[in-house]
Amino acid sequence: MGAGARLRELLAGDELVAAPGAYDCLTARMVEQAGFPAVYMTGAGTAASLGYPDYGLLTMSEMAGNAARIAAAVGVPVIADADTGFGNELNVVRTVREYAAVGVAALHIEDQEFPKRCGHLDDKAVIGADAFVSRVRAAAENRPDDDLVLIARTDARAVHGFDEAVERANRALEAGADVAFVEAPQTLDEVAEVPRRVNGPCLLNVVAAGKTPDVGLDRAAELGYRVAIVPVLLLAAVLAAGDAALAGLAETGGHPAGVPVIPVDEIFARAGAGRWDEVRARYGVE
Repeated sequence: MGAGARLRELLAGDELVAAPGAYDCLTARMVEQAGFPAVYMTGAGTAASLGYPDYGLLTMSEMAGNAARIAAAVGVPVIADADTGFGNELNVVRTVREYAAVGVAALHIEDQEFPKRCGHLDDKAVIGADAFVSRVRAAAENRPDDDLVLIARTDARAVHGFDEAVERANRALEAGADVAFVEAPQTLDEVAEVPRRVNGPCLLNVVAAGKTPDVGLDRAAELGYRVAIVPVLLLAAVLAAGDAALAGLAETGGHPAGVPVIPVDEIFARAGAGRWDEVRARYGVE
């Protein structure tokens, strides 16, 4: 069973598909090792890992390249951010083909103007609804793998209001999207209304201190969401822990007392050393 088929099986089940965000192979393996059913390749985290803010500065090839590495590193389905599709319908078709080729289970395309901005920043702009629907249709009709899950994201709530965002989500589903992603609803009532008013499976973006009120995964499931992504949890945790560790090192000149000591072999094990040890043993490599 391919990655897309595995994700479709999860979506057809009873449990919420919770996909914490990963920005590289190690964080993706952490998500898998923690027992989550899917990994979300965060665009914001991918950009940050290359030294850029989430301002649409990465190219399609850079994003697809990271998706390829993450998909190869884990056995669970990978849901990948594909920004705006990186252009018009021609670019969207190529984006879908490239993402499918690297083994992701799903990708999402949004209706922001290019270059886009993080969905939880101010001053966003979106393309017209008809143009968005056309791009979704191009993506849906040109997937090389029918099991590839297409997620349509709309950022229209911030620009045109909640009703327009819901309308765009429904039109995107009619155009062939499998899942609707209404970005950044701004009240708890709006969060609850999305699954009620959208005629298909819905994704919730869980961002601490973002535009959307705090909603836990259990509550998201109760409201009827089928997917919940948590894009920057690990990125924020790594930044906070890294800052504290470096401050401790600068202050004490040694390994800070509050930072756990993880043996080197355990670090390598988290990165997949066991599989390579099996290869070493099988072929008698010294």
